[in-house]
Amino acid sequence: MKIAANLSILFNELPLAERVMAARIAGFDGVEIQFPYELPAIRLNELLERAGLPLVLINLPAGDFMQGGAGLASVPSRQAEFDAALQEGLTYAAMARPMCVNVLPGRLAEGVTREQALEILAVNLRKSAEAFALLGVQVVCEAINPLDMPGFLINTPAHLQTLLERVDHPNCQAQLDLYHMARQGLDIAAGIELLGARIGHVQFADCPGRGAPGTGSVAFGPLLEALLAVGYTGWLAAEYRPDSSNTATGVGWLEAWKKS
Repeated sequence: MKIAANLSILFNELPLAERVMAARIAGFDGVEIQFPYELPAIRLNELLERAGLPLVLINLPAGDFMQGGAGLASVPSRQAEFDAALQEGLTYAAMARPMCVNVLPGRLAEGVTREQALEILAVNLRKSAEAFALLGVQVVCEAINPLDMPGFLINTPAHLQTLLERVDHPNCQAQLDLYHMARQGLDIAAGIELLGARIGHVQFADCPGRGAPGTGSVAFGPLLEALLAVGYTGWLAAEYRPDSSNTATGVGWLEAWKKS
């Protein structure tokens, strides 16, 4: 399978502009960046072309989410802000050409019921899926464990399945993070089977600790087989915390994964 490096976590001992080439030298096949907007899209394109790597995924701008807030996509009172973020993401994607854009559900906002949040999230995902389809970009939505991130709206494969049924758009799929599922003690293989062809992107880290493969207790081999069994042929993105200040020294697992 094709392995991407998440440059928001890996190689962050380097400036963002230097991480693309560092990922190439380390042996990764592509890159993803959570929020790349500090780099002009044309500059990011130049870096990707120089390294010969594709941009696999970026996140839509998410307001105050990274500072502990609710974000934008599931807050009814922030619809205008979400629409502005969608336009910013579309403009950036038109130049940077990511394969996928992740729309983060965010946290349940104060004063908003879960049903209200899910309804506006589905509306915003459908709107995003339609808009990015014109660029040939897949929209995905992610489940995050509530232990590391209390209040996050979507936590499990079952949550994702229900949400995608509600959105009901062919250009909206699930982003499945194996770490977040392991952190909750879920049956990850069963989650893969449940989502099946609706899996649009996969991320991974070991658990506990969110380190590189082999640093925790996750048996990745059977999970990769489970992904193949449901027909997943997309990217696997490494989104783990390096155990040293030099990311490249901790990628001994990569060669074996690329052969799997």
